[in-house]
Amino acid sequence: MKTTYMDRVHHWGKIWNFSMCALFLLFPIAVAIIFRALPDTKGLLLGLLATTPMYWAVGIIETFTYIPMLGAGGSYLSFVTGNISNLKLPCAINALEQAGVKANSEEGEVVSTIAIAVSSIVTTLIILLGVILIVPLTPILNAPVLQPAFANIIPALFGGLGVVFVSKNWKIAVAPAVLMLVLFIFVPALNAGTVGIMVPVSVLFTLGVSRFMYKKGMLD
Repeated sequence: MKTTYMDRVHHWGKIWNFSMCALFLLFPIAVAIIFRALPDTKGLLLGLLATTPMYWAVGIIETFTYIPMLGAGGSYLSFVTGNISNLKLPCAINALEQAGVKANSEEGEVVSTIAIAVSSIVTTLIILLGVILIVPLTPILNAPVLQPAFANIIPALFGGLGVVFVSKNWKIAVAPAVLMLVLFIFVPALNAGTVGIMVPVSVLFTLGVSRFMYKKGMLD
């Protein structure tokens, strides 16, 4: 039977994802065994009971949210290398936009995977350089004049990408923007740690509003 590109993507994607899961779990186990510092069973179970439901929920939501935008290959890479919402997703979306292809097409699958792979390589190289240069660059990086720039890197990144998509159909962009502004301003409990939950909430809300506007003939 002929093996297709997508068959190979899923084959190797599963192997690397399960391998990374095993490595993530083996590290704390190895540390506990080597240093003879096994965790208290009751404390571990209580901690898992308090945190696991949230992380499982976020993981499931992110899977259904990101995969349609990243494609299969891009999703396997992203979930292994991490930092999806801040780096991998913007890179993939920008690459798809520049190439003029859709995420659910064969071309989009390839473009998204290449963009995320290059992003992962560049990130690794930058981290390596950062480790090497952290000591000589520390006085410069800690300069007060640079602090406002570091505090606005993520807003600047998403702002640049947002202008492109908002300009395509600003009517659709208004509703989710207003919703998120209201929630984050008037609900103090929401912060950067809730992004994994709020992104899919915004997606579902936008889909609902867009469908309503389409039915009412409010979209061009």
